[in-house]
Amino acid sequence: MATLIEQPRFSCALGAQQTVVAIKRAVPIVHAGPGCSVKIASLIGQGEGYAGGSTIPCTNASEQEIVFGGENRLRQVIEGAFQVIDADLFVVLTGCTSDIVGDDVGQVTREFQALGKPIVFAETGGFKSNNYVSHERVVRAIIEQYVERHAEPRQGKIKNMVNLFATIPYQDPFWNGNLIELKRILEGIGLQVNTLFGVDSAGIKEWLTIPHAEFNILISAWPGVDLVKSLQERYGTPYYHFPYLPIGGVETSRFLRGLVDFAQLDRDRAEAFIKKEEEKFYSYIERTADFLLEFRYGLPRRFYTILDATYATGFAKFLLNELGILPAKQYIIDDTPVEHQERIREQFRHISELRSAEVVFSIDGGLIQEEIGAEKPQHRSLILGSGWERDLAREIQADLLPVGPPLTYRLVLHCGYAGYNGGLRAIEDIYDRVLDTYK
Repeated sequence: MATLIEQPRFSCALGAQQTVVAIKRAVPIVHAGPGCSVKIASLIGQGEGYAGGSTIPCTNASEQEIVFGGENRLRQVIEGAFQVIDADLFVVLTGCTSDIVGDDVGQVTREFQALGKPIVFAETGGFKSNNYVSHERVVRAIIEQYVERHAEPRQGKIKNMVNLFATIPYQDPFWNGNLIELKRILEGIGLQVNTLFGVDSAGIKEWLTIPHAEFNILISAWPGVDLVKSLQERYGTPYYHFPYLPIGGVETSRFLRGLVDFAQLDRDRAEAFIKKEEEKFYSYIERTADFLLEFRYGLPRRFYTILDATYATGFAKFLLNELGILPAKQYIIDDTPVEHQERIREQFRHISELRSAEVVFSIDGGLIQEEIGAEKPQHRSLILGSGWERDLAREIQADLLPVGPPLTYRLVLHCGYAGYNGGLRAIEDIYDRVLDTYK
């Protein structure tokens, strides 16, 4: 029996095209039917990158390719892409039609690899998984098919150099700003950081140093766990896993101190940096004291999250422990695998020393909105969700901060919510929306 899901917050596996778009001078080549790529870009693709959006090369597989196979068509598109697009890496991605038909995309791609072309492939047929899973598949494909062949051999690791794996580009609308802040604070405690994606990355040149990192950092509830484990097996690279986005003073300092203990970094240097950052962060918080006291009866008293596990946990800890807003029910919408759910529930059971929060794992935005609406909250509430929650927020007279896709009513350039600066930005964005309701 078919099940209808209203308002999913992620895409099919082909959404990993945005993983490629987020790499400097990398281009996805999509072997799929017409419309697949552009629909994904419209959901999670704010900003086209170097060659994203409507510029992505695509076979636009038709009935002819379905009946007779699409390998020749794929060769033509790859050859054309090499002729007209100046890029450092091409990544062939499959859609549902090519995977169902059984086109040997790997063989076609290997023909070009044998010619020395910078190209890899990954099977991302939409029915196989979602883009949380396929993101990791594409990253591993690049490492196994390109980095392995082209990375310069060297003895030993590069001291204090790390690979940073955090939230998924474009699926997290604030991924670029988050990477900028995370790189800043990691450099502040003495690390050299490969962000791999975004404006602060050196692009493919940086990817080629992945095997030489002293250790890897994963900031994620569950996406990427298998990736860092595989890198440990392949290159002997240990990893530090922080299971949610560190937002604000408390959790960012916790993240950095845990990293110092893990990697045995210079503690004096790290503590000096943390102290300086905390002083700045809390000096801004102190300036809000009069505002918070004056408006205390008109501010949100509790909050709902309708986000993925990485964001939901990070924001829940920040809102409760730093702003004093109490958690209502927390909805996690990333189709979290069952084996990770109990660990995430445990985070919410101990969200603070005195509070816990109920967690619901659901991918149906319509049902989530019905449940929140039926509660008819008695106190002013804050919803951290997506553009789809605008009508719900009006209905229950709640304040809405769109954080996850689709991010219909915001333009994101440099903004991020990670770290010390991200915590300040979150406070500004939340209370901007609160104050906007006053006449």
